[in-house]
Amino acid sequence: MSSQKLVSRERRPSVGAPIVDIQGSVGPAGISRPKHKRTFTGFGAGEIKHVEASIPEPLRNTWRKHQTSGFKDKDGFEREVVRHVETTLARSLYNCDEAAAYSATALAFRDRLILEWNRTQQRQTFVDSKRVYYLSLEFLMGRALDNAMLNVGQKELAKVGLSELGFRIEDVIQQEHDAALGNGGLGRLAACFLDSLASLNYPAWGYGLRYRYGIFKQEIIDGYQVEVPDYWLDFNPWEFPRHDVTVDIQFYGSVEKKTNDAGRTVCHWEGGETVKAVAYDMPIPGHATPTTNNLRLWSSKAASGEFDFQKFNSGDYESSVADQQRAETISAVLYPNDNLDRGKELRLKQQYFWVAASLYDIVRRFKKTKRPWNEFPEQVAIQLNDTHPTLAIVELQRILVDLEGLEWDEAWNIVVNTFGYTNHTVLPEALEKWSVPLVQHLLPRHLQIIYDINLFFLQKVERKFPGDVQLLRDVSIIEESQPKMVRMAYLAIVGSHKVNGVAELHSELIQATIFKDFVRIFGPDKFTNVTNGITPRRWLHQANPRLSELIASKTGGYGFLKDLTQLNQLELHVNDKQFRKEWAEIKYANKVRLAKHITATTGITVNPTALFDVQVKRIHEYKRQQMNIFGAIHRYLTLKAMSPEERQKQLPRVSIFGGKAAPGYWMAKQIIHLINSVGAVINNDKDIGDLLKVVFVEDYNVSKAEMIIPASDISEHISTAGTEASGTSNMKFVLNGGLIIGTCDGANIEITREIDEPNIFLFGHLSEEVEPLRHAHRYGAASPLDPDLARVFEEIEKGTFGNPQDFAGMISAVRDHGDYYLVSDDFSSYIATHDAVDEAYRDQEGWITKCITSVSRMGFFSSDRCINEYAEGIWNVEPLKVGEHAERA
Repeated sequence: MSSQKLVSRERRPSVGAPIVDIQGSVGPAGISRPKHKRTFTGFGAGEIKHVEASIPEPLRNTWRKHQTSGFKDKDGFEREVVRHVETTLARSLYNCDEAAAYSATALAFRDRLILEWNRTQQRQTFVDSKRVYYLSLEFLMGRALDNAMLNVGQKELAKVGLSELGFRIEDVIQQEHDAALGNGGLGRLAACFLDSLASLNYPAWGYGLRYRYGIFKQEIIDGYQVEVPDYWLDFNPWEFPRHDVTVDIQFYGSVEKKTNDAGRTVCHWEGGETVKAVAYDMPIPGHATPTTNNLRLWSSKAASGEFDFQKFNSGDYESSVADQQRAETISAVLYPNDNLDRGKELRLKQQYFWVAASLYDIVRRFKKTKRPWNEFPEQVAIQLNDTHPTLAIVELQRILVDLEGLEWDEAWNIVVNTFGYTNHTVLPEALEKWSVPLVQHLLPRHLQIIYDINLFFLQKVERKFPGDVQLLRDVSIIEESQPKMVRMAYLAIVGSHKVNGVAELHSELIQATIFKDFVRIFGPDKFTNVTNGITPRRWLHQANPRLSELIASKTGGYGFLKDLTQLNQLELHVNDKQFRKEWAEIKYANKVRLAKHITATTGITVNPTALFDVQVKRIHEYKRQQMNIFGAIHRYLTLKAMSPEERQKQLPRVSIFGGKAAPGYWMAKQIIHLINSVGAVINNDKDIGDLLKVVFVEDYNVSKAEMIIPASDISEHISTAGTEASGTSNMKFVLNGGLIIGTCDGANIEITREIDEPNIFLFGHLSEEVEPLRHAHRYGAASPLDPDLARVFEEIEKGTFGNPQDFAGMISAVRDHGDYYLVSDDFSSYIATHDAVDEAYRDQEGWITKCITSVSRMGFFSSDRCINEYAEGIWNVEPLKVGEHAERA
């Protein structure tokens, strides 16, 4: 029996029927998963009053009796920290490390903030006044714990409490990852604005995307930038998932035109793909006020769920999660590389996903008030931070016409009076455009609306300027190229009631150059200027606490944090010897801190007594980091040519760089490579020693800026004149007692006007000279290369700093291809001005006078002043009065 083989038997799916008879589907036709339904929360002003009145008094009393309140003293803080360690984190006294201490401290402060957040939302809903909605693709928030502790005025309490629990507050703060929600000045400006809106008690929300990996984490390997994911969301106590606040966002599909019962033609956008937007909220605390506003970020999920069981069960394992993976790429990365067509589609998808979800939320909130649609602009102000959210204009028009049934003209009037547009560039090539075929494919109904907007706009222009065909071509939202392109900046202008630049020169330039035709059409009143500013809470009080304390001692307290013009009192103490001594000691201590960080992260030892020369910002040819490193090479060659005796008389300098290059921006990445290659040679040259060091700070972010900026002696803001819209890092450096070397560009001009020319080092050609020079380079006789720069190029091409082929493109751009950014034209002026910086720095007493004078005159550059200008001139919105009983100590 054992030798006999068992007869193999085929597995049968059923004992009741032969396999040949089992045919057809075992599930409902055409359905693989249940359809997602939209949900939302919250009450309107009328509803919340009605609900409150309906709650019985005993129930209300019981609730109030047990209502949560945040900690009020040191013991309360310690109790909250221990509770979170033991219950939320499931740890104990014996295994609570610094990371756990950070988590528990953050949760204790978060609990307190969320109570204020709830009260703020209730207060704003009750008052039912106009709200501001700030749409920005970037919010570069930085660390939240330190900011929260300072804004609620409890950092000292937390410091003592943590010390008694066995932790240094500095070590705890260091545990936090920077929120990877932005990259450069655009995102940091948005963050400063949110801080000011809350601090000034304006009812406002920010709307952005919840990037899983940010733009990228930058690593420097063999001198090259390498992009790796930034896993910042491993633990984020500052966000609240709102799984009940979700929106279905549609892509692709087709448009059907139908006639309704009233005989009106209506459009239906049908079919395509649906992605779910899930809301995540971050509380934004104001300084010295209970107002805590909200930043709502959208995360993308598959609308039909994470997992398709039907596909999985049929053996199609990979595609069972394909919908989820495809959906999640939308909110995975900030600025996906758009060198490829798929990258372009993802970027456009990202932009529409974010604005559609945000507008659904805004419209839903408005509809709860039961107001007529013509009051929408009286209740809602939406600010477009650059062109990224421009599709919001088209989406609101679609909602009003297609979904709410308004007539076109009535809807368009509402749209225009709702939106304001902030422009951030004077570079024509930087103005966003999308190809018509791509928009047609992804957003077919929106393309129809864009064409209609353009038609009605051009008809209006034709009536005003009959027969001017060229003008029609120049201002058309649709660019007649191959393929046709949608000009997003033009759409933003046509669809907004106000367009503003971000510095006086910038606003003048956009009206005189890229948007001059629109000034003719709409008149100058549509265009205005709001010079950028920064929040002193983050960029002085948090980044440089000792300097903030010293300033408070001379200005009668910390009132300057809410009224920066109080800094002018410092000028009365500019000759106070003790004050000057403390000022110099604080700067030196900040330089020592940065020097330790540089040694720990790069292995390069720098001398804190040397002049710290800093350029930290996004890497771009127009910002001219290449000119800075060429200047460092020139200084190195000059030092090498000296005798040892001459070198001893020279001023030591540390050139510090930092910033990320966009993944697809080849030239910017080569600039980073050159900086690191030059540093590798200079930093190991024994002849030079401490006389010159070149340092590249890896993965520059807000937290590193808070360390670098207070340590700066001179900072470089050296963009080609007329290319930088404003810049805000220049303001941060001066506010922290550093001086500027810069061109007459962006906000440098207004900083010069405020602090006076002797306190800033300006060089280079003016903006009105730039175009004639470029024209001469293109069409005139070949201009001779600056001899000092030619010497630098010779040294690079000799291979002194590595393979010269690596840097050939950078040299060729200057020498052979028109030097578009005028590196050669400005180089001799740049070098001469650096010599003047050296000379001024030798006179330390004179230098300190310049620094104190500059800080005392920086009152204009507060983001609070910006927000008040927006509120009055663009948004027409009032701050809410907060009762005295609610004010924090």
